[in-house]
Amino acid sequence: MLKIYLSNEKEDLFVISEFEKGSWINLVKPTEEEIGMVALKTGISCEFLTYPLDEEERPHLELEDNQLLLIIDVPIPGEKDLMYETIPLGIIVTDDFIVTVCLENVDIISDFISQRVKGMATFKKTRFVFQILYKTASSYLKCLKQIDKKTDEVERELHKSMKNKELINMLNLEKSLVFFSTSLRGNEIVMEKLLRGKVIKMYEEDEDLLEDVIIENKQAIEMANIYSNILSGTMDAFASVISNNLNIVMKFLAAITIVLALPTMVASFYGMNVPLPFQDSPYGFVLILGISVIVSGLSAYYLAKKDMF
Repeated sequence: MLKIYLSNEKEDLFVISEFEKGSWINLVKPTEEEIGMVALKTGISCEFLTYPLDEEERPHLELEDNQLLLIIDVPIPGEKDLMYETIPLGIIVTDDFIVTVCLENVDIISDFISQRVKGMATFKKTRFVFQILYKTASSYLKCLKQIDKKTDEVERELHKSMKNKELINMLNLEKSLVFFSTSLRGNEIVMEKLLRGKVIKMYEEDEDLLEDVIIENKQAIEMANIYSNILSGTMDAFASVISNNLNIVMKFLAAITIVLALPTMVASFYGMNVPLPFQDSPYGFVLILGISVIVSGLSAYYLAKKDMF
């Protein structure tokens, strides 16, 4: 999908049909024809336009022929049991255009299209780039809070059920945190290069915004590490609890087996075809039954004192 946007002097955003100077070109899972058209109209390298379409592309920065390519990782809802995962978002800055390329229509870009970001203007390219970075860092913080909330819910379920399902849910949450930590560190490297390398023209207020972005990103990294450590410790604790509960059940079953085995042993003696006490007594059955009950009761009392029940 190819869309072209342009802001006016009042910073209102409009969809346009031509590649005008100062416009923003948004590519979402573009076709080869759309990539070729953008490359032809803007002079941007086709490689720059296709790099972000590789799911395994890591965050980095490239500068070639006055064309700046930024690739960062942005959070998206995960497939199957994963709560979140990350995909690359490419930002290309030239003298006349700014281009964003992504495999999916992510919420971060949708917020700009819906004009929910104040002070956004397509012709203020540097500020626009830093606003995308700031929105990305804020999005990570928002997702991390949701992961923390989900972790609390799963923990409460574990208190009730102690089943493997809850542990698997926690494992999936931990995977999301690993993805976040890796992506946030990669994004941090890109931001630090932007701040130190002077690869893009910046005014003083732009530098302040970039510093705010770096601080926000560092906060997200710290939160991801804290939540990951807490989640890992919680999983270990509950795994130990589940294992201990299993041992308690097995100990109880072993005690029951012992209690039932003793009267069975007494009864089996009298099933043998050999002379035994009380075999000729009219009360033999009652006596043997009483002996079995007494032996069973004594064994149960002894095992109870040993905390086997």
